[in-house]
Amino acid sequence: MIPLDLQLNGYGGVDFNSDGLSLDDLQRSCAAVRTDGGGRMLATVITDRLDRMIARIARLAELHAADPSAREVMAGIHIEGPFISPLPGYVGAHPVAHAIPAEVSAARQLVEAGRGLVRLVTLAPEHDRGMATTRWLAEQGIFVSAGHCDASLDQLREAVDAGLSGFTHLGNGCPLLMHRHDNIIQRVLMTNGLRWVMVIPDGVHIPPRVLGDYIRRIGIARTIAVTDATAAGGMGPGNYRLAGQDVVVGDDGAAWAADRSHFVGSTASMSFIREVLQKTIGLTAEEVDQVTAVNPSRAIFDAGFV
Repeated sequence: MIPLDLQLNGYGGVDFNSDGLSLDDLQRSCAAVRTDGGGRMLATVITDRLDRMIARIARLAELHAADPSAREVMAGIHIEGPFISPLPGYVGAHPVAHAIPAEVSAARQLVEAGRGLVRLVTLAPEHDRGMATTRWLAEQGIFVSAGHCDASLDQLREAVDAGLSGFTHLGNGCPLLMHRHDNIIQRVLMTNGLRWVMVIPDGVHIPPRVLGDYIRRIGIARTIAVTDATAAGGMGPGNYRLAGQDVVVGDDGAAWAADRSHFVGSTASMSFIREVLQKTIGLTAEEVDQVTAVNPSRAIFDAGFV
């Protein structure tokens, strides 16, 4: 079964968030994804100044239209931000200066730049007044996911009513220290009607025992595994870039900010993710297919895309 990675910031030395992305860059990255056991993916554009995000999305759409080989791998675009929480911990690796409240007008510009390729948008419900942007995106047939947020339980439920259907990388994009009972992880697990929950099973972002518990709580039918890989994916130890940020990869394969304060995506391939899920977490081969291929495909289909 062909995997579908809903969160890929780049791969094989190529950053999808770089300005001036070339066709050769995209082709090399797509080829590396396939070589390392991947199938299809959503190219992910993260928070930056709005005009830069628009230009990067438009460039990805242009290259997608120009090359059949890229279209075989790139199933669409995931916009992660800029409508996320600016608070420490929740903002994660996103540049806090460009985290802004959600506005339909800004969302429309981002979506239109993608020429019909925007399949998924991650935003913070507590920064979407009246859930207007969530509602508008859902009406366009786009899979809307909460993430990099500290939404209350009531806000999550209100967002679900407006069309929110997922949560992005549970257990990440939040502070190391939170309230022991009332925190975003517990609220997500308590939110009825949240159809999909994404996790990063790279053995680094979430300790395996914790990840196994998350998956049991969420259920195989609702879990989606993503790599959240960056240009460092498949490259080994070294220094890399993500949207103008320095990324340092050590011998353990973890991708860190230059000051080692937080992770900056991952270096995992989809084949590695699948191996962790089966050999470390204990999922069956059929369950691994479910969370890496079936569920992400259904999430896009349910949002209006085939």
